[in-house]
Amino acid sequence: MNEQLRQYISLDPHVMAGKPVIRGTRIPMELVVRMLAQDILESDILREYPRLQPDDIRAALIYAAEMAAERPL
Repeated sequence: MNEQLRQYISLDPHVMAGKPVIRGTRIPMELVVRMLAQDILESDILREYPRLQPDDIRAALIYAAEMAAERPL
């Protein structure tokens, strides 16, 4: 994983069954990406999850893009 992403992402087998989450939260990266895919505005996501920061949302997208690049369909 990109060193810059490490400051935003946590992978811990004891948190959310090891799914990647926003560091310091139990908010899965997958949830953030799915919300964006459903055309939920960033401002609405930040309102729904006040612990998130705009950089967390960008990190979720970068992480998803890196995972897609590593695992083609």
